[in-house]
Order: sequence, then structure tokens, then C-alpha cells
Amino acid sequence: MDNERIREICLTLPHVAETLNWGHHLVYWAGDRNIGGKMFAMTDLDGTGTGVLWFHCGAERFHELLEREGILASPHLARAYWVTVERWDVLRPREIEDELRRAHALIFEKLPKKTKAVLALPEKERAKVIRERRKIVAAKEKAKRR
Repeated sequence: MDNERIREICLTLPHVAETLNWGHHLVYWAGDRNIGGKMFAMTDLDGTGTGVLWFHCGAERFHELLEREGILASPHLARAYWVTVERWDVLRPREIEDELRRAHALIFEKLPKKTKAVLALPEKERAKVIRERRKIVAAKEKAKRR
């Protein structure tokens, strides 16, 4: 398992967007973050952080996963039931894929109704709404920097 395989798995899930955050983390979102999407997993691209993979696992699975050697509560995200996988060999590839699918489903289920409504639009309409929202967010960011 590696970053590229994680990317392949995540991008096959419905309504997933990816961003590069904090300089070296590839973050996967259930729904575009500009329309209220929420992150469900991330990987460390350059190996400078703690662990190789972080994901949301839900309250029931959280303590179960922490019992496994090589899985830790994620700093700053543990209260939201996120875990950190220290090395790629901690979980079998199929387990990682299952955990990512579960993480996506748990986060997608919690998305606001407004976000789900946008995601339910036909692709062209959805893309237009997301583009417009990105322009608004970019304009706000630009105004902040002034």
C-alpha cells in the first residue's frame, strides 16, 4: 500500500474531492470543501509527519483500532474519532480499503442537507455551483489578505 493506491481507492468513492493542505498532506473530502464537504482521510506525501495515513473511524471502531500496534489516536483529531496509521504494513491492503470506505460513508452521512442537495444535482449543475462557490471563497480570501 502507498499514497498512490490510497488516492485510487478514495477517488473511486462518490463525490470525493482532494486538496493539498499544510504543505504535504493530501486530504480527501466527502463533497467539495467549498460547498460544505468534510474530510474523511489524509496521507503524508513527503514522510515528514507522524504516520502515513489518517482517517475517521467513528466512535465504535476508534477504541478497537487503537488496540492494534501501529495505530494511534490522531493528534488534534482524536476527539472526532480519527486514527493515525504509523506504517503501511500495520493493516492489510483490504483492511485499509474497507476502513477508507467506512470513513467516507460515516462522514458523508453527516454532511449538511444543503451540501447533500448540491451533490445530488446533475453533474453539470453541480460543477457550476462548485465553481461559483470557489470564486466566492477565493474572493473572500483575497479580501482578507488586503
